[in-house]
Amino acid sequence: MTTGKLELDTATVRRARALAKKVGRPIVKIAQQHTTISVERATLRLAGLSGADTEGTPWVNRLSDVVRADVGLEHGISLAVWDALVRGEAEDLVTLAQKASAGSVTFRLPDGRDAVRARSAAKKQVGAGIRRIDARRRERDRLIKKLGDAPRKPWIYLIVATGDIHEDIPQAQQAAREGADVIAVIRSTGQSLLDYVPEGATREGFAGTYATQENFRLMRAALDESGKELGRYIRLTNYASGLCMPEIAALAGLERLDMMLNDSMYGILFRDINPIRTFVDQRFSRQVHARAGIIINTGEDNYLTTDDAIDAAHTVTTSQLLNEYFAKEAGLEDWQLGLGHAFEIDPEVPDSFRLELAHAMLARDLFPNAPLKWMPPTRHMTGDVFKGYLLDGFFNLVGALTGQGILLVGMMTEAVVTPWLSDRDLALQNVRYVMNAAGSLHEDFRPTPDGFIATRARQVLGESIDLLERIVDHDSAHGAGLLDAIADGTFGLMKRPANAGRGLEGVARKSSLYFNPASDLLEEK
Repeated sequence: MTTGKLELDTATVRRARALAKKVGRPIVKIAQQHTTISVERATLRLAGLSGADTEGTPWVNRLSDVVRADVGLEHGISLAVWDALVRGEAEDLVTLAQKASAGSVTFRLPDGRDAVRARSAAKKQVGAGIRRIDARRRERDRLIKKLGDAPRKPWIYLIVATGDIHEDIPQAQQAAREGADVIAVIRSTGQSLLDYVPEGATREGFAGTYATQENFRLMRAALDESGKELGRYIRLTNYASGLCMPEIAALAGLERLDMMLNDSMYGILFRDINPIRTFVDQRFSRQVHARAGIIINTGEDNYLTTDDAIDAAHTVTTSQLLNEYFAKEAGLEDWQLGLGHAFEIDPEVPDSFRLELAHAMLARDLFPNAPLKWMPPTRHMTGDVFKGYLLDGFFNLVGALTGQGILLVGMMTEAVVTPWLSDRDLALQNVRYVMNAAGSLHEDFRPTPDGFIATRARQVLGESIDLLERIVDHDSAHGAGLLDAIADGTFGLMKRPANAGRGLEGVARKSSLYFNPASDLLEEK
């Protein structure tokens, strides 16, 4: 039996998925056995705690740090926090955080009836936040039905990144008028390494704009205005990654974002964040995304910026299979899986276009019901804007030929300057021309079963299976071969051991008393 236009052997495809599950299952177990300070802070945010002190430190950080110092992180912080509220230490979470910061509250782990009352109060308050996420999801569905949706696929995905939310808004609205379906607000450089989420509207980002709840709210409202003007719903994207991944996921659900960059290994490989912390955080964040109806975008394209796009093509496929397993285990559905891949083969390589087609078609045939996120060339953009514009046109054509779901607009000024509005306008013209001219070309395009494209795709899939088998067979002290593979530099040439990396001190193995109402509610799916 075969499947898809490449006529991939169905038994081989099943084998690949079974191996991905075998590799991923021990990681899920590790995630279930641990918590992180960022998961606990996300729970406080779902309960409604927001704001910051005069120094800009969020109250969720102040409160969670004091609770951790008093009772430890391994039990979670919810029992101690709501025990203090039930005992009358403060009338609300903000006041409790203020008193804790001033050193006027001592936290304890309650037992007996006190613990029952604390659990009940915590579940009620955090449950209200989960219900708000449910309401925002219903609101999205109503707006899409009322305003209409993007008239065709792929959705055109365009980035704004001025550093100033009040400059981002008019640029985003103009991009929507020019045809963008998805607006991505790139985060300020280095925010993924901040162990707190800034508060309020921000105007001084670096090569991007800080992800904050207020910035989310402002941009969401602006794009809703544009949706009414244009007669179609405009989707909003940001980043749920880094040391505050769970918190940002929660804020995205509360403010009705539609897509979030949320890769299972990006923070480990490219930001040196501790692997255990990342896997714990990504599972919680994906449970939030599943509940909120948010589409995740994964980051396999990044591997090809550090490794060769031909030699390392199988690591992209391997990561896609793992991301799919982790996502579905957390409750995400196929339509929410914006699995990443990219057009990053050196254009000087003979048959580079055919190779790109083979890799893109492999992703499409492996994940036929996922939107997929197709990323434009960056590594081999030289500053020659004319050649870059042509290369972006070839990228758009591969997208049209292979039926990608989310197409990020390539910029001819990549590696030269932050794009001007005029650059974005030209880039959108390129996309519109190719997509209009190609139409539904992907319906007609079918490579020869034993030709160059199909043979290359089968080779990459076979190499991916070989890699998964090696990971399964790898003896690991952690009981998870994937951790050793990451430590050995298998993905993106980055070597990241499980007992090192940023944020390690914010990880704790759960005790028998561990309680987190958000996790309990999200596990119910």
